[in-house]
Amino acid sequence: MEVLIIGGGGREHAMAWKVSQSPLVNRVHIAPGNAGTAKESKALNVAIDAGDIGSLVKYASQQKIDLTIVGPEVPLVQGIVDRFDEKGLRCFGPKKVAAQLEGSKEFTKRFLESNNIPTARYASFSNADSACQYIDNAEPPIVVKADGLAAGKGVIIAYTRQEAKDAVRGMLLEEQFGSAGSRVVIEEFLEGEEASFICMVDGEDVLPLASSQDHKAAHDGDKGPNTGGMGAYSPAPVLDASMCEQVMKTVIYPTVRGLLQQGIHYTGFLYAGLMIDSQRIPFVLEYNCRLGDPETQPILMRLESDLVEMCLDALDGKLNRTVVSWDDRTALGVVVAAGGYPGAYKTGAVISGLEVADSENVKVFHAGTQLDDGNVVVSGGRVLCVTALAEDIAKAQSNAYGIAERISFADMYYRKDIGYRAVARLKGVNS
Repeated sequence: MEVLIIGGGGREHAMAWKVSQSPLVNRVHIAPGNAGTAKESKALNVAIDAGDIGSLVKYASQQKIDLTIVGPEVPLVQGIVDRFDEKGLRCFGPKKVAAQLEGSKEFTKRFLESNNIPTARYASFSNADSACQYIDNAEPPIVVKADGLAAGKGVIIAYTRQEAKDAVRGMLLEEQFGSAGSRVVIEEFLEGEEASFICMVDGEDVLPLASSQDHKAAHDGDKGPNTGGMGAYSPAPVLDASMCEQVMKTVIYPTVRGLLQQGIHYTGFLYAGLMIDSQRIPFVLEYNCRLGDPETQPILMRLESDLVEMCLDALDGKLNRTVVSWDDRTALGVVVAAGGYPGAYKTGAVISGLEVADSENVKVFHAGTQLDDGNVVVSGGRVLCVTALAEDIAKAQSNAYGIAERISFADMYYRKDIGYRAVARLKGVNS
């Protein structure tokens, strides 16, 4: 088989690495890929941007691609799967109408309410004055979200009403997130522990993947601005067997049924970002219509089954008979970022230490990297994800940081506490 993976981040590197292990695959094409995917076995980077749907369709047709797996959200929301289907090309991911679950937070909130799926109370606005009037009667902390896609950065937790109003004005009047912020959703703040519940859907049946938890805040202790994710680990202790069963019953199955009732046949990865409160009730914070980044990296480190076979089963409507095997060990990934991220950052710095980074149980997945005259250089905000597999969360954490410390480039930074909640649980400390 010829497989095409669309995207160039850490998630896509992990997907390319895993897909290349399938005996079904002759070549893995990655568009556009990065410096890490360029070095994987069977891999070929293709200089086509993930948002250039026309060129991607043409390339897949010319190269007789048997399966395309879409990594990032933007092409999904723009309807890439629909375009591939029109040409008779097999593409794993939800169609445009289904990708609204990620493309519009207002659509998602209305969907959750109508299907009685637990979520925070909310209101949506396109007028700043109306939004500010609503904030006057809201109790801080207040969550302000850009309605559209904002690369994981369009969520602001405001601890005062003034901060919330500033966030609203920044989105609606100053266009800080472009068209993504032309409408805002204002939510009540939920307390608890966040977790990522990711599954595969074939329209009717669901295959849950290994549980995971990520860290969205830029700094230690979950402080600072939201990012696309500064690290993740799998499994997530908060998602034990009983909680997973509850999530399937109260969130995932009602979601798939609710979509079918609207005539939407959802096929692809489905990611429910959850807040699990003190009463062990899972509330939906968001949906993503693809694998998470950086959750994918530790999840795929643990996956023992063939990812290509799993995607083909989903496309064929056979997930009800798919059996998946997981490594019992824990995987943890630390994102190494460029100084200034999620704000402005510099690119072009040469990365050193990569030659001694990978081992049997450690893999450095590239995200914001490219090759320049034989050197691996920084080309994005999230640069690498150092991912380790070990007997428990504490050892995985120690091993990942041990490798991260051997990598260097100008102005690099990373959080020092990825996995701290799970480590505290392991040590019997109340987190």
